[in-house]
Amino acid sequence: MPAVPQVRRVAMLSVHTSPLEQPGTGDAGGLNVYVVEVSKRLARRGIEVEIFTRMTDGALPMQCEIAPGVHVRNVIAGPFEGLGKADLPGQLCAFAQGVMRAEAARPEGWYDLVHSHYWLSGQVGWLAADRWRVPLVHTMHTMARVKNAQLAEGDAPEPPGREIGEAQVVDAADRLVANTVGESGELVDLYGADPGKVRVVSPGVDLELFTVGDVAAARGRLGLPRDAYVLLFVGRIQPLKAPDVLLKATADLLARRPDLRHRLVVAVVGGPSGSGLGKPRALQELAHQLDIAAQVRLVPPVDRATLALWYRAADLVTVPSYSESFGLVAVEAQACGTPVVAAAVGGLPFAIGGGGLLIDGHRTSDWSAGLESLLDDPARRELLSRRAVEHASQFSWERTTDRLLEVYTESLVARANSLRDDTLWPIEDAAELRGVPAAVIP
Repeated sequence: MPAVPQVRRVAMLSVHTSPLEQPGTGDAGGLNVYVVEVSKRLARRGIEVEIFTRMTDGALPMQCEIAPGVHVRNVIAGPFEGLGKADLPGQLCAFAQGVMRAEAARPEGWYDLVHSHYWLSGQVGWLAADRWRVPLVHTMHTMARVKNAQLAEGDAPEPPGREIGEAQVVDAADRLVANTVGESGELVDLYGADPGKVRVVSPGVDLELFTVGDVAAARGRLGLPRDAYVLLFVGRIQPLKAPDVLLKATADLLARRPDLRHRLVVAVVGGPSGSGLGKPRALQELAHQLDIAAQVRLVPPVDRATLALWYRAADLVTVPSYSESFGLVAVEAQACGTPVVAAAVGGLPFAIGGGGLLIDGHRTSDWSAGLESLLDDPARRELLSRRAVEHASQFSWERTTDRLLEVYTESLVARANSLRDDTLWPIEDAAELRGVPAAVIP
């Protein structure tokens, strides 16, 4: 019986956002966390990972090691600063050239597989995988056709070029990794993906970092009143993530319940991103307009350990996004024992399970009523807290990595088996080009 191909080295592509960046700033978010956490765990299992990303700072080294067995390669593609995500399609050729040069310096067949993240990376991954004759595994993270169907008021739709690019990657990939069953259906229904190529692999949570802890101690370290009602938003500040929904709901709540004005704290942890970069002070201005500036605390992005403190310090974590493929913030908060109030969109119903409250739509009155119902019911919050911890315990980066390895191996086996019908090269030559031992081909 032929041996099963082994994954030895993976080229991980993240064109538009670097694993070296602080999540919550610019375009850095859950994708960054995903790439870093999975790469570290792959390396612990003896698999070398090289993460290719675009250099955005001339002071950065061309490559660096972020964990044993995990190297980041900063590829020069366009000016280091001044380019937004919308400008990056014009730099994909330059980025691809950098990736190809890195591979050319290696022995033939160095990479066993390409795993690309987001459609820009998928475009480069498509070329690299084809050139190296290895499988392409692609994770969308977000999709234009999904976002455009659920736009926030005043937000700009994703351009047609992105939709076309995504469709091309969907067609080219050997396997497509979806965060949830719902997302797998969107790949099939909206992009015509072959259901046989789609695999569901849920993201994980660092269950050693995000844990239940002392609420009073967390509030003390963050400078929060011990007797406050703390509502928390964590994420990039842009219309898609809808932090304005929380502020408007807070103002509506305080209009009905002025008794809460001196106890309520609304913390927004994150930085401007995407279309929010054009109005970096929009939330400050909105807080003043709504007469809740005294209740709102705008906090720059924080490191992961401090983020865990914020989760523990909160009574409720809110995720009012218009679109989320999963909702990592929701599961991280639940792992810390904090119930979540979330919009019933995308992957959020799956992410929060029974550990929170789902709200249909983004109407201020609905959000205000939902928040009030939980703030007035400590027994229910305690029940949701227990459920949240139990639900979050089902997610871990180790489990995510287990499943991804299954997808990687499946892709290698399928690629090796396809060589039987290859008429361009003898079997032995084709196997060598693809980095797969000929012995695995029946």
